Amino acid sequence: MVMKDRFILGISAYYHDSAAAILRNGEIIACAEEERFTRKKGDYSFPINAVNYCLDEAGIDADDLDHVVFYDKPVLKFDRIIASYIHSAPRGLASFLKAIPLWLKSKLWVEDIIRKELKYNKHILFTEHHQSHAASAFFPSPFEEAAIITVDGAGEWATTTIGLGSGNSIKLIKKIDFPHSLGLLYSAFTYYCGFKVNSGEYKLMGLAPYGTPRYLDLIKKEIISVEKDGSYILNEKYFNYISGLKMISRKFQKLFGMKALKPDEKPTQFYMDIAASIQALFNEIMVKIAVEARKTTGLSNLCMAGGVALNCVANERILKEAGFDNVWVQPAAGDAGGALGAALYVHYSYLNNERKADGINDFQKGSYLGPSYSDDEIESILNKFNASYRRVSKDELIKLVASEIASQKVVGWFQGRMEFGPRALGNRSILGDARSSDMQTVMNLKIKFRESFRPFAPSVLEEDKEEYFEMDRPSPYMLFTAQVKKDKLLNANTSGISGMDLLKVKRSVVPAITHVDNSARLQTVSKDTNPLYHSLLSEFKRLTGCPVIINTSFNVRGEPIVCSPEDAYLCFMGTNIDVLAIGSFILYKEEQPKNLELSKWKKTLIKD
Repeated sequence: MVMKDRFILGISAYYHDSAAAILRNGEIIACAEEERFTRKKGDYSFPINAVNYCLDEAGIDADDLDHVVFYDKPVLKFDRIIASYIHSAPRGLASFLKAIPLWLKSKLWVEDIIRKELKYNKHILFTEHHQSHAASAFFPSPFEEAAIITVDGAGEWATTTIGLGSGNSIKLIKKIDFPHSLGLLYSAFTYYCGFKVNSGEYKLMGLAPYGTPRYLDLIKKEIISVEKDGSYILNEKYFNYISGLKMISRKFQKLFGMKALKPDEKPTQFYMDIAASIQALFNEIMVKIAVEARKTTGLSNLCMAGGVALNCVANERILKEAGFDNVWVQPAAGDAGGALGAALYVHYSYLNNERKADGINDFQKGSYLGPSYSDDEIESILNKFNASYRRVSKDELIKLVASEIASQKVVGWFQGRMEFGPRALGNRSILGDARSSDMQTVMNLKIKFRESFRPFAPSVLEEDKEEYFEMDRPSPYMLFTAQVKKDKLLNANTSGISGMDLLKVKRSVVPAITHVDNSARLQTVSKDTNPLYHSLLSEFKRLTGCPVIINTSFNVRGEPIVCSPEDAYLCFMGTNIDVLAIGSFILYKEEQPKNLELSKWKKTLIKD
């Protein structure tokens, strides 16, 4: 007798990074963020496009779903919202009046909305927010048993948890509750340094190496009290996220003697030092939490999720200092990954299905879980724009693109299934030559339209990682930094140089991906996980002797990573990208029609 396939759909929505994920008999079939379809960065609306994509990828209709699960419990979260406003009353009226209509319109009625949008009449399940994060971290991991850490802004109440995963079960054993939140603390400093909350935190991380942590002691004295086990308490008088519309209070700005930097203002040395200070504190607390997780669980493997787990600098410190043999971080660690975690929690913990892990391979499939497009579909879009293109074999495509990168050209690379999570991992990427001294500035200012200080990540052949980087294990998801090997560094003289002038110093033989602290946010590329991208890096190495290239996401500032061939062509034409390699087609900028109307596309871009 043939067993019927069983499908579980997970949904996250209404805060930021809405997403959907679908499982077939526990296997991850598809995951995608709603922003990729709507082209609205961080889209928090109900992810109907992502849901429809997941159903299409699974080859089913909503009626065929066995379970639908939402990634948190709105009633519990609403309870926290109301309690917080009561706690801070009479302050916070403006924030209250802004928030409550959204709750009354949609956030409290998730079950009804799901039924309406999907025309689904079966039972709908809800997991708690940090259960979803923990499940997204542990269940796709390679480990049979592992400690689990989840850290974010806030769930229903919890902001930080330590848990334990074993087989098909998860248990959260320690937690810190709102308003004490490491995620919101980091976001407060993100706001103070002029970056957008919920999208600019990685900019703060990138800014930190330009500064000195001279305000670390002041922050620890006034703003946060940290215990040996990593538990912490925030001094609420310095924050306004409970009762107001801004992250920080006037007392916060008075403490440091400077006002919050306005968006797009260039950070001075003061703000660089602020960034360095909060990153140093952040590293310290995360390592303490990880050490406590090691001590509490007695386990040698660690899994992590929650938006804070995207801080690859802290992750490197945990890997080196917390005493774990292995650390695995969910590639879609933020709320988008909650959709996947919720579905996995139902499959394993709620339905009590068996789980097997080999200790080596994860179940995330390289996080290549989004839409793909056939050559026929791509060619149809190119013809729609009267594009000039050549169709080539895969071998010829690899040789042409590797040669163009080696010739200092910038290449848009659109292949296979879109990545799930905020990192481009070689399928929706912009590629460049890491050996170039000028490429970081060129790509930041002329391609990505973003701040010049932002570092670029390298992709390196997995088998060559230890030749160039201090990394003794695969890093396929770009979630750890690593130091560039000393024999690849140059004798750069930085005495008397500070701030953005550090950008002008050539530090290594791969200067375009070497940050000012000689680190790089590393992606190792495996032949097994992404054979086409591996072939490209191999050909580049054959041409140049170097197995490292720049890999940045295929988008511009304020735009989600491209999803469709149309997105890719518009981004190609709207920037200074030289070459587009899309499916089996290669396009050169100088050969494209000059009359393409891009004004509407450019107007939709909102600076992040």
